[in-house]
This record gives sequence, structure tokens and C-alpha cells, in this order.
Amino acid sequence: MDGFDRLPDSLVLQIFDSVSDVKTLIRCRAVSKRFNSLVPQTDSLLLTVDRVISSDSDSDSANDDVSHLLVTFLKSILKSIHDLVSPRPDPTRARSQNSPAQILRSFHNVRNLSIELPSGDLRLEKGTVLKWRADFGKTLRSCVILGFRSVVAGGETPVAGDEADFAGGLKVRVVWTISALIAASARHYLLKEVVREQRGLETLVLRDREGEGVVVMEKEGLRECGREDTCDAEEEEEEVEEEGWDRGRSRVPSVRMRMRHVPRMELKGGVWVEGATLVVVRPSLSGDVEDGDLAMGAFGGDVLYGEVVEALLKAKSYLLEMNSF
Repeated sequence: MDGFDRLPDSLVLQIFDSVSDVKTLIRCRAVSKRFNSLVPQTDSLLLTVDRVISSDSDSDSANDDVSHLLVTFLKSILKSIHDLVSPRPDPTRARSQNSPAQILRSFHNVRNLSIELPSGDLRLEKGTVLKWRADFGKTLRSCVILGFRSVVAGGETPVAGDEADFAGGLKVRVVWTISALIAASARHYLLKEVVREQRGLETLVLRDREGEGVVVMEKEGLRECGREDTCDAEEEEEEVEEEGWDRGRSRVPSVRMRMRHVPRMELKGGVWVEGATLVVVRPSLSGDVEDGDLAMGAFGGDVLYGEVVEALLKAKSYLLEMNSF
């Protein structure tokens, strides 16, 4: 008997929780019969996805078509976008043997789960930074989006003057917002199968290695989703009725968007940020939550982003509304 065999099961499980990496834990199952029986009881896991679990063949055309749809929407802003058409991914690929739900089926006691995707979803102009955080239950609860065009280091002179075209600037900001909502709803769709199978979850986080966006489902949201037998049965019916244009993502409900924009701001240390934009998105029928609480909860932990958010919260806000899509 070696030293490890003398450790009680509870302590071994704490070690496995600290390891958390799913691939490492799966390898540990081959070490001994004891490890093979204990690993499935691990309750804190990190699953790193090496490749995007969807059809790659349609990715470029999907991005091009989404851009076209956004421009169409902007021509009739605040009007319905029910008629937009988006290419749909192959749903069978999303449920392949390499899907997160399939990989996690050997774990039976998962409470805290983090999933990391290999990359972000958005194609942006060089120098543009766009970050977002979305909270979900059965559907979107809130989304906070922070974007800016560029950062000018101290000692450099920023370009003078406001944005040349206000309408053009507004178009870009709305494109950022809708793109982030589409990306968030696609990630939420990916998580539904995991939520259905891992009934003991208390926190579920899906992020990407580039740090672009984060989808969060906390205990209350997971319970809300879990109350449905399939979590998305109603949405699947809607998708069939609407010819499945949004089959690769969850439906975004009608929302209110509070937008703040500062063409140029100076931060500590003489750093200039250009085109800074903060958008706080809530479902139209949701209760009032302070913008500051949501925004700082999303980005307050980062020094640079937190400072930008604090400055933007003092700026004038504009309210936009958008129908479900």
C-alpha cells in the first residue's frame, strides 16, 4: 500500500476538484480501480474544447450573411427583424461524440462547470476591442457589452474631432450589440444539452480563450431551465414553424438596450480610448436592475475595463428597443 492509498476518499475528491481538468481526470481513471470509481464523483470541472463543435463549412458564409442582416436591420431600426434569414448549422454535428454533453456523461456529481472554447465568435476590425457577458436562464436575462475602437498610449496624440458620421457610428455600435447577442445565444444553445443531463449543476460558465465573451448560468437560472423537460422544447417548435432560420442558437427575447457612448476619453496614465461604448441589455418584461451593478459585475474586476465602464456610466444614455429574433 502506498501513501496515496492511505488518504480517505473525501481528501482524494478534494484533490480531483483542484485538478478540475476533464481530460486529466479521465486519464486518472486508468490509474487504479479506486480512481476509476472516484473520478466520476468530482464536482468541479474545467472542460477545454479544442475545436468548435459545429459545421465549419458554413462559417464564413454565416458571418457574411449576418453582416448583411445587420445592415438591413439598421435601415429600419426599432422595427421587427423576424424576417431575417440566417444559415443554420448542421444540428447533428453539435451532438457529435465530441460535444461537451457527451464528454461529461461519465461524471455524475458535477456542481460547478467551466467550459472553454478555442476562440471567440466575432470578426472585428483591427484594433477594435469587444467584450461581453450574458446571463441566461431558460432565455436571456441580461447582457453587458463593452467595446471601443482603439487605445492610444500615453504621449501619442489622439485624432481630433468627433466621429465623422453619427449615423455611421450608431450603425457600428448596434452591429456590435446584435453580433454579441447572436454569439451569446449560440453559446447558450450549446449548453442546453449539458443542463439537461447534469441536473446537479449550480454554476455553469462558458468562455473562450481570447476572452471575448462569457455566458453564465447560475443556480436560479439553471433551475429555471431545468424545470422544462427538455429546456428548449418550445423553442424547437418555434424553429420548425419559422423554417429553422435560428436553429443553431437560442431565441433572443424582446429587449431594451441602454446605450452609452463617449467618442474619446482619457484614462489614468495618459491612455486614450476612442469610440468607447457600453450597452446594457435586458428583456423588455424584466424588472429594473441598476446598469452600474450589471456593468461593474461584468467588467469591474479588470483595471482597464473597469475604469472605462465607470467613465461610461456617467455619460448620457440612449434607450433602444428590439423585437425578439
